Amino acid sequence: MKDLKVPKQYTIKKTPKETLENWYRLMKIGRALDEKAPNYLKQAIGWSYHAPYAGHDGIQLAIGQSFEKKKDHLYMYYRDMLTALAGGMTSEEIILNGISKATDPSSGGRHMSNHLAKPEWNMHSVSSATGNHTLHAVGTGRAIKYYGEKAVSISSQGESSVSEGYVYEAITGADKEELPVIFVVQDNGYGISVPKKDQTAQRKVANNFTGFKNLRIIHCNGKDVFDSMNAMAEAKRYAIEESKPVLLQANCVRMGSHSNSDDHLLYRSDAERNYVVEYDPLAKYRRLLLRYERFTEEELNKIDEEVKLEIKASHKAAMAAPDPDPASIFDHVFSDPYVSEKYPEGLHNEEGEKTKFITALNETLKAEFRNNPDTFIWGQDMANKDKGGIFNVSKGMQAEFGEKRVFNGPIAEDFILGTANGMSRYHEKIRVVVEGAEFADYFWPAMEQYVDTSHDLWRSNGKFSPNVTIRLASGGYIGGGMYHSQNIEGSLAAIPGVRIVYPSFADDAAGLLRTSIRSEGLTMFMEPKALYQDPKAATVVPDDFEVPFGKARIRREGSDLTILTYGNTTHLSLDAAKKLAEEGIADVEVIDLRSLIPLDEETILNSIKKTNKVLVVHEDKVFGGFGGELSALINEKGFEYLDAPIKRVGSPFTPVGFNRILEQAILPNTQRIYTAAKELIEY
Repeated sequence: MKDLKVPKQYTIKKTPKETLENWYRLMKIGRALDEKAPNYLKQAIGWSYHAPYAGHDGIQLAIGQSFEKKKDHLYMYYRDMLTALAGGMTSEEIILNGISKATDPSSGGRHMSNHLAKPEWNMHSVSSATGNHTLHAVGTGRAIKYYGEKAVSISSQGESSVSEGYVYEAITGADKEELPVIFVVQDNGYGISVPKKDQTAQRKVANNFTGFKNLRIIHCNGKDVFDSMNAMAEAKRYAIEESKPVLLQANCVRMGSHSNSDDHLLYRSDAERNYVVEYDPLAKYRRLLLRYERFTEEELNKIDEEVKLEIKASHKAAMAAPDPDPASIFDHVFSDPYVSEKYPEGLHNEEGEKTKFITALNETLKAEFRNNPDTFIWGQDMANKDKGGIFNVSKGMQAEFGEKRVFNGPIAEDFILGTANGMSRYHEKIRVVVEGAEFADYFWPAMEQYVDTSHDLWRSNGKFSPNVTIRLASGGYIGGGMYHSQNIEGSLAAIPGVRIVYPSFADDAAGLLRTSIRSEGLTMFMEPKALYQDPKAATVVPDDFEVPFGKARIRREGSDLTILTYGNTTHLSLDAAKKLAEEGIADVEVIDLRSLIPLDEETILNSIKKTNKVLVVHEDKVFGGFGGELSALINEKGFEYLDAPIKRVGSPFTPVGFNRILEQAILPNTQRIYTAAKELIEY
């Protein structure tokens, strides 16, 4: 939708003097901090990253003044210092962030300086990946629309971030879903040192989106206070009244270098640098106040002096604030899990009819959706008539819970996860379940969002927990080949902040899924798809069964050898153990880990104390697989109990082939586990 005329609510003549004074004061405080920030680095006090905003003053003032705390939602980028001030943060809070103090409201010194936030006001914490928060803003916009609130979600960013694929996905998604999201693009013509002409063919990047059906595009002069205020007011009105997205492009100038690690003298001419200084928005605003006789020179000078005193006092207070405690690094790595009172060990003794793995998942999802009406699920192929996901795990859910709680996501894995992150920010009662990809192997496009979401809790110093469960159909034994039959848990385990669970039987699948959904924080729920319909994985499943995180399950007790396993290879290991017992070779204990992160170290070590030998078995590649971590753990904490080297069985260091002959040559089987176990027994 092309730019329409923007009504002029604010003019130099009609705007109340009190408002004009407030704007001037905010702009002076912001500019004073903007210019003072590099001095902290020179004095080795902090602020080692600073992206000056000078030249963006008009639009940043407008964003902050338009934001209604605890109602609207604001996602700022690293240059949004004046936006934060205009939205209500104090100069002391800005300095606390800049010098990374423990009382920094943005992150307690955990995140880079200039990454400003106040989650309790809905000023959200964002990562350093440029533009990635657009997806979060869309997810929040989805929640605003669902709950019927008259509010907006605002994403603020530079024009170069629009080159990122996930930004296009965010805008596309907001357009398709007709969400009240305002994407503010602060265009200063450069992405660090890369000029805009090297980023896009359009002189104005917003014009790349003119063909979008529901998106309104507004252009404004981001250097001018009044034009920016009018543009933001109209953008907010339109987004709320029409429940449709707005792309607001603000033309700015960057008066300095990109940041204190950049030197614009290396790529900008003298003429260009002089030009941008001439268009200083603060100087222009001051001239207007004097020219139209809204203020006298004396009145403005008085404000200038008051600002100097405020900055001095804020500096003194911030310098006296405590530094972060080194012991706090382990705080807020993981969110609080749901604690089971009835099944503290994740075990049950119920008898009756067995339930298939896939049915256990389906029934648990439905039960949790009934239990908490603020639970949502989406993904690819999730809700098309009778279809519920590529494997029909969510079959029947849309029919029961409606298309607003159960719906299709686009073929864009980072959009699926990024909007889950954003929707969960709306309220802590919300629980989101997503099929992160149709197959686990397709999850890689979502990795940037996965990494970002993994440290949201830690980065925000415990102020925001993304309450999201990611379901992925994982593993092989189906003849799927690459992108359909591989495992990724070994790679994911290296990223802190995410629980990873991998059930092997229907009851554990139900119990772990229930715990995942009810818990705070991010959980990766891996489903061995070869077991969905397999009778071997079917068990009795209590209606309310719960399995705590970090509790392994001894599937077969033994005294001669311990096998540590999970997923598909649990069944192969049980078969191998049975064969060894039948042949009178060994009595093998098989431990189904169920939970990889956190890990049940106690059960593992107690078993090794008893058997003195251990075989680690998993479907993933041996090299780089999760078994390497298990081996290291045992070596460090249980070496004295071992009577033989730790042995591992898994896939070779190669992709999984499509032809069944190749797949069988690659994936572990009962015979390979049997042979490895026998070699250990005979050692």
